[in-house]
Amino acid sequence: MHALMSLPLFSSVRARCRPRFVPGALFVAAWTAAACGGRGPRAGEAPAPVAAAPRNLLLDPDTTLERRAAPDTFDVRFSTTRGPFVVRVVRAWAPRGADRLFYLTTNGFYDGTRFFRVLPRFVAQFGAPGDPRVNRVWESRTIADDPVHRANVRGFVSFATAGPNTRTTQLFVNLANNQRLDRLGFAPLGRVVLGMDNVDSLYAGYGEGAPAGRGPDQDRIAAEGNRYLAAAFPKLDAIDSARVVRAVMAAPGEATAAKPDSAAVDKKPAAKSAAKKKPARTSRGTARTGTP
Repeated sequence: MHALMSLPLFSSVRARCRPRFVPGALFVAAWTAAACGGRGPRAGEAPAPVAAAPRNLLLDPDTTLERRAAPDTFDVRFSTTRGPFVVRVVRAWAPRGADRLFYLTTNGFYDGTRFFRVLPRFVAQFGAPGDPRVNRVWESRTIADDPVHRANVRGFVSFATAGPNTRTTQLFVNLANNQRLDRLGFAPLGRVVLGMDNVDSLYAGYGEGAPAGRGPDQDRIAAEGNRYLAAAFPKLDAIDSARVVRAVMAAPGEATAAKPDSAAVDKKPAAKSAAKKKPARTSRGTARTGTP
């Protein structure tokens, strides 16, 4: 479930395929001996039922909920170590991507994850699980591509990928106008509508990831999670929580969405160095972005 290393958005997936609201757990009402003043069951009484453990929908995904359509538009608030930012997702732009993001955010997937690849005037990438157990579940749960309906301009958010139909959990925020990514199949599903200054301030001192640079190695993130990142890259910024804070379903026959206001799109030209980057294939068959 590694991602993007040379052209942003390549979520590195191993050759063997690595890279809607949260249902409440149904608890059985139970009276324990302690609740009854320490009295155990009387003769002939059935033992008190035991509360069912809540289902962890990240380690044990619910395929029915995964397939459920997300709201037509919804806002996700990312609370980070640099302050919050809000992404407005428009399902019509990238339905499969929106559905995946809705499932992940309503189940707390991004909580505690790091911004492990931040390249100024290019992208800020995140979404590699901090828990290797979660990674093992999601690295092979790919979704099919969406057609590209919006451009990868500053502030717009897309899934990282390792090639056609390999999106899993990693996302990136465009820090500049990167329309060249459109023809490569990166389909924006939303845009930052609040807090872009906080995204711009994310720690970028480690640069490109290994092996092209000295930043985090996605294979090690997959195998060791946040333990590796905390020890080797302690300055990385993190997501404290990511939650859906607003959701809207369009009335029957009502058009959904839209085009963002042109004023909301920063038209700054993309950095030349980013434009020279080309996807590089590793020996394991994973596509990464990074080396010019």
